Amino acid sequence: MNHKVPSGTKPSSGTGQQLYRRARTRIPGGTQLLGKRPEQYLPGGWPAYYRRAQGCTIWDMDDRPYADFTSNGIGTCLLGYADPVVNAAVADCISRGSMCTLNCPAEVELAERLCAIHPWAEKVRYARTGGEAMAISVRIARAFTRRGIVAFCGYHGWSDWYLAANLGESDALSGHLLSGLDPGGVPRALRGSSLPFRYNQIAELEKIVAAHRSELAAIVMEPRRYDAPQDGFLEKIRALADETGAVLVFDEITAGWRSNHGGIHLTLGVAPDLAVFAKALSNGFPMAAIIGRGDVMDAAQQTFVSSTYWTEAIGPTAAVATLARLAALNVSRHVVDIGVLVRTGWTAAGARHGLPVKVGGIPALCILGFDTGENSRAVMTLFTQEMLARGFLSAGGFYPTFAHRPDLVVKYLQAVGEVFGLLKKHLDRGTVATALHGPVAQSGFARLT
Repeated sequence: MNHKVPSGTKPSSGTGQQLYRRARTRIPGGTQLLGKRPEQYLPGGWPAYYRRAQGCTIWDMDDRPYADFTSNGIGTCLLGYADPVVNAAVADCISRGSMCTLNCPAEVELAERLCAIHPWAEKVRYARTGGEAMAISVRIARAFTRRGIVAFCGYHGWSDWYLAANLGESDALSGHLLSGLDPGGVPRALRGSSLPFRYNQIAELEKIVAAHRSELAAIVMEPRRYDAPQDGFLEKIRALADETGAVLVFDEITAGWRSNHGGIHLTLGVAPDLAVFAKALSNGFPMAAIIGRGDVMDAAQQTFVSSTYWTEAIGPTAAVATLARLAALNVSRHVVDIGVLVRTGWTAAGARHGLPVKVGGIPALCILGFDTGENSRAVMTLFTQEMLARGFLSAGGFYPTFAHRPDLVVKYLQAVGEVFGLLKKHLDRGTVATALHGPVAQSGFARLT
């Protein structure tokens, strides 16, 4: 398939951008998810909306196809968009009635599958999004320990328990994936209830433990996102949780299922007390799961954790079908191989053109950056603009999927080489800003007016 945008076409004048301008008059912030704001990629030029998606191709509102080399549904569609087997299972579920007064049998099958994959876990509860599942995990931990304070590392959603960290110091969440998150609307009484520590900085957690040992309800963190744990970091955290009686919660929403079949903690050799999954669990259909030790999970009955749409059948049905596909196709192996190809290609293209690139992350969660000083975000914006003109959605990160095949990666990297050469020329001439068709992309949280 030819992904190149027709000559003379300006995406900024397309139907998607027109619709987005309308959306901003009706929807505060323009979108429901910060990671889908067009301003994060190419202000005024990002297609913004889609008509259909299949595999790793997205057609915009004007039926222009783009190969997706960004996050592929913000990490949800590990099999690729509209996987036919998962979709068929969901279609059958819908035809039989996806909601009624009785319970969905697929949720029992899913619970048994999740516990079989994670032998340390005994019980499961469900939600439909990662953010609410994280809130449930913290509620369960607080109910089990009868304590209130949470120590955390990384990004864990929009809930009050998490944003409370920014009530004391507005930059407390800086360095935890997203900076500048405004805690407006979070009660001031929650100040001091959530305390951050940085990955691989065990001394920071030890300081929290020393000050709040008897009050610590939970230690919440991603076992790994980009950096590898150093010097027994996870083992030391496990020991601190055991010593204090705090519940260790692993957020596997982003990392889960990509590098291996299950939570990435399985490859790291440290088991939590609770683990949370969403995103890739159900290949684009809303589903989230909290799994854990039986005694800790039973605390869900000591508090009120209940919602009508956590009982619909589409989510569990999609998850059962997705997990079967992920295992049968050895998807994690393919995803890692594709990630290695792309990271290697970025590095080689940068060296070939003398462009200072920064390549990082694990193969299943690739990161691209430009080490060009103060104008690095402008350079990334220009990269996105020029890749878009060549039929590729591309920015500072790439989450490979099963739908990304080596031949498409070759075409992508050919386009990357062309654009890297162009970026180098503009850097040498000092014309990066003038080469942009619009403003520089935003980073982190910013209010839209």
